[in-house]
Parts: sequence; structure tokens; C-alpha cells
Amino acid sequence: MAHRKAGGSTQLGRDSISKRLGVKIFGDQKVKTGQIIIRQRGTKYCPGKNVKRGEDDTLFSLIDGFVKFSTKKVRAFTGKLMQRRFVSVVEKVLAKKVARKTKA
Repeated sequence: MAHRKAGGSTQLGRDSISKRLGVKIFGDQKVKTGQIIIRQRGTKYCPGKNVKRGEDDTLFSLIDGFVKFSTKKVRAFTGKLMQRRFVSVVEKVLAKKVARKTKA
């Protein structure tokens, strides 16, 4: 009787699908209402002015405007001061005024 050795199972082929996290719209770029700015796990970036945090910690815009990134020292729940990154959306009119002041 002809015999064939049983095929062994492989240890490869179990890689998870990437979630495409990260910054989608960078600083000084235009953004529309409801557009996703950052996809993240946890609050690596905190929502600032005119930005809201979704259920899965995604940050999205509440108005049309330009994206601005900033850092700010915030007191953590332990009482320690920590540097936090904030994402804000500035209106079109305000963004032009800010740009003029920085150039002058």
C-alpha cells in the first residue's frame, strides 16, 4: 500500500490587517467639516478648538478651515504637569490674519 507522509501545518500566515492609523491632514492644510484629521488608538493627540474626538479616538473637524498643531502643559490626573499635543481647526479668515502677522 502506498503511503504519503501527512502535510505539516505552517507557522506563517497569521499577520493582522494594518489599521491605517496616523495623521491624515497635516498643519496648515485645508480641512472640511467632518473630515478626519487623525486616526489613533488612545489620545496621543488631544482635540483642541473646533475639533472633536470620535468613539475610537479619531479626531475630526467641526468647521471648514486650516489645521493647527500646538503643544501645551496640562496637569494630569496624578497632579504632574505633562506636555500634551493639541489639534485645532482655525477659520479661513483667522488663518490669513495669523499668517500675515508671522510674516511681518
